[in-house]
Amino acid sequence: MIEFQKVTKRYKDNLVIDDLSFKIEKGDLVVLIGPSGCGKTTTLKMINKLIKTSSGKIMVDGKDISKEDTIELRRNIGYVIQQTGLFPHMTVGENIALVPNLKKWSQDKIKERTIELLEMVGMDPEEYIDRYPAELSGGQQQRIGVARAFAVNPDVILMDEPFSALDPITRSQLQDELYHLQQELKKTIVFVTHDMDEALKLGDKVAIMKDGKLLQYDKPEQLLKNPSQGFVEEFIGKNRIWNQPEFIKAEDIMIANPVVISAARTVLQGIETMKSNKVDSLLVVNKKKVLEGIVTFKDLRKSPDRSIKIANIMERDLISINAADSILDAMNKMQEYGVAYIPVTDDEGRLVGLITRSSLLAVLSSQYIHEEVVASE
Repeated sequence: MIEFQKVTKRYKDNLVIDDLSFKIEKGDLVVLIGPSGCGKTTTLKMINKLIKTSSGKIMVDGKDISKEDTIELRRNIGYVIQQTGLFPHMTVGENIALVPNLKKWSQDKIKERTIELLEMVGMDPEEYIDRYPAELSGGQQQRIGVARAFAVNPDVILMDEPFSALDPITRSQLQDELYHLQQELKKTIVFVTHDMDEALKLGDKVAIMKDGKLLQYDKPEQLLKNPSQGFVEEFIGKNRIWNQPEFIKAEDIMIANPVVISAARTVLQGIETMKSNKVDSLLVVNKKKVLEGIVTFKDLRKSPDRSIKIANIMERDLISINAADSILDAMNKMQEYGVAYIPVTDDEGRLVGLITRSSLLAVLSSQYIHEEVVASE
C-alpha cells in the first residue's frame, strides 16, 4: 500500500533520512518510533508531501506520489496531529465537514457523514455538533481530530503523536478506541510516537529509527523477543517482554519433546517407559502425533492386568493450549482446572510441547534472578 524506495532527505549538508526502504501493507497500523531527531515525523510528512524527498520514491497504492497532484493527494489522506489542528472559529460539525466541502459533497451527505463520525468516536451529535473547540476537553478535541481524518473515508491516515499532550487516563482511553476502530475499519495508518508502550499497544508492525536510518521493522512480539543488538535492545528495554506477558507464547516456555506413548501400548510398557524416562505421566499420541489423552503412574498401578492397552485406561478429556497462546493463557487454565501441567498443541492438534508448574516456575524465577543481578550491578 505504501512503499519507501531508497528515500533520502537532506537539508543542505544535513542528512535527515538516509536511504530509507520499507513497505506498509494495506490495512496495517505501522508505528514509527525513535529518539527525538531520528526522522520519524519527517518520514510521516513525506507521505502526504508536506516535506518533499531529496531522492528515492514513495509509492502509495502503486503510484509514485511525486507525480500525483499534491492537493488531491492530501485530500485523500487523513491527517491527525498532536495539537488537533481544529479551526477555533468553526463548530465541531464544520471542522469535520471541511474536506467533504472541498470535495463538493452535497450538504445532506455531509451532515449524514458528520453524524456518523461523531457516533463513531463516541460523541453525541446533538450535544456536540454545534459546539466550538474551546468548549471541549483535550480528549474531546482529539476525538474530533480523528473523526475529521476519517471524514472522506480515506485509505491512508497519518497520525503524528496525536495523544502525547493528553493526560495518561484519556490517552489510554483513546489508544483503546483507536485500536478497536482499526480492528473494525482496517485503514492503513502510519502513527508516530516516542512512547514504546504506545507503539507495542497499537502497532501491527513497529519501525525503530535512529539518525534517519531504519534499524528494525517487525511485529511487536518479534521486537520484544528478538531485538537487534545494540541501540534497539537498549531502546526497547532488555526485560520489557516480561512487562508484556501477552507476547510470551506457550512455545517460548514449553518443554519440547515431552515423553509420549501410543494408545496401542500395554500397561507394562507404559510403566517401563515411565521408569526409563523418570516421569510419572505419559502423553498419548497417534502416529501423526495428534494428542489423544494422558495416562499417569497412578492409572497404571490401578490395573492388575499389565497386558491391558493404554487406550482402555487413559484420560481422554484433556485440557490443552495452542502454541500461539500466551503464558497468561497457560497460567489461567492451569489455575482454573487445578492441573499441574498442560500440553501444548499446534493448529492441527499435534503435540509440540508441555508446560508444567515446575517448568513455569523455573522460567519465572530465572527472570527474577536475572533482574536481581541487573539491579545489583
